[in-house]
Amino acid sequence: MREDHSMREDHLVEEHRRVENPPFAPSSQISQISQRGQDIYDLLKRLFPLCRSLTGNGVRQSLAILKETVPGISIREVPTGTRCFDWEIPKEWNIREAYILDPAGNKIVDFQENNLHVLGYSAPVDAELSLDELQLHLHSLPEQPEAIPYITSYYQERWGFCLSHRQRRALPDGKYRVVIDSELKAGHLTYGELLIKGEVDQEVLLSANICHPSLANNELSGPCVMTYIAKWLLSLEKPHYSYRLVFLPETIGSIYYLSLHLEALKKNVVAGFVVSCVGDERTYSYLPSRAGGTLSDQAALHVLKHLCPTFKRYSFLQRGSDERQYCSPGVDLPMASIFRSKYGTYPEYHTSLDGLDLVTPQGLGGGYMALYLALEAIEKNRIPRKTILCEPQLGKRGLYPTLSTKSKAVEVSTMMNLLVYADGCHSLLDIADIISVPIWELYPLCEKLSQQGILQIEAWP
Repeated sequence: MREDHSMREDHLVEEHRRVENPPFAPSSQISQISQRGQDIYDLLKRLFPLCRSLTGNGVRQSLAILKETVPGISIREVPTGTRCFDWEIPKEWNIREAYILDPAGNKIVDFQENNLHVLGYSAPVDAELSLDELQLHLHSLPEQPEAIPYITSYYQERWGFCLSHRQRRALPDGKYRVVIDSELKAGHLTYGELLIKGEVDQEVLLSANICHPSLANNELSGPCVMTYIAKWLLSLEKPHYSYRLVFLPETIGSIYYLSLHLEALKKNVVAGFVVSCVGDERTYSYLPSRAGGTLSDQAALHVLKHLCPTFKRYSFLQRGSDERQYCSPGVDLPMASIFRSKYGTYPEYHTSLDGLDLVTPQGLGGGYMALYLALEAIEKNRIPRKTILCEPQLGKRGLYPTLSTKSKAVEVSTMMNLLVYADGCHSLLDIADIISVPIWELYPLCEKLSQQGILQIEAWP
């Protein structure tokens, strides 16, 4: 994400409050959060040590691991130099080792200990430098003295190291040896793709990035949650919509993918989400599509309103990931975002503090749940029409309780409100919003009323 890494920590921190199990999630799903979250966390732990970048073997290794979980993922490669709109696929970058030796010969900064220690896409170097010369190639965060920053230089060749400011301040005068054993050459950009065919050609697009090294919430939570969403989608007997899931290097990956499929995507995509930063427990957040008011926006806002009423709402002016490309003028895909803590708003963002203790099985399970509920709402968002004039007689159909309780009264009220707006003009999401009820509470009521011939479930909007 394009953010200013020099921002002070106090400007990054928002009043994120820890969110426990989503209090308003459907009870039938709550029991699944812990196990699904643990599965996602286990996958994330496998991917965490790998050094990913825009290109290279780390991306290939990561996609191969995702493919173990979802064998249907296709892994594709694009040659260096391929033109895509105003961009060009860069050289492939791979790195074997990198370190700094201090004047006493001690290895003080080592890529093998933390892959954030190397400036991403660093050119190879083997040199001896004075401390003053070395400082020109060092990056640290004075406002976060214990953190190693994540810094890259994709499109201008340079080399550098990242380290904690505490360590940087302690460097003694003298001669240092710097070694970066890397390679920049003509190669490929690698990405993953999965298309799940539904009853119609209309598609829901899901996109996650797979180009950052060892950063847990940003970005590994995204592709890991999306992988388990893929497993759920593949388990559906007959989805209505087709689902396209892509695992891309940020910016250049989405630009290339759009250059290859733009007309088909513009024709077929009815909704979609950029999946990122869905692993911590602090909050839920929402970023709209550029247009706003799309089916994606409606589903995301509805789910978050009922899942976590205190969710944080951002403007498209606060964009920073691949929604920049998907919602670009002339592309205009209906892509919104559901986050836990949004990129750029939490102090650990783009530092070594975004580690395996920041994301949790609980947080990942909650991120999965929010995306699952939004996709389920889109999939089930049909138009109901009442088949009986005036109010139906519920009692003779066994739909009116013979014993009056508070919970039964609420259910009957919800059922009658559903019928009031089931006029063939409002979708189920519209009705759920109007009567202020989670859409997932309407699914079983629609089924009951349909079985009794009171409700006719018509086409999708």
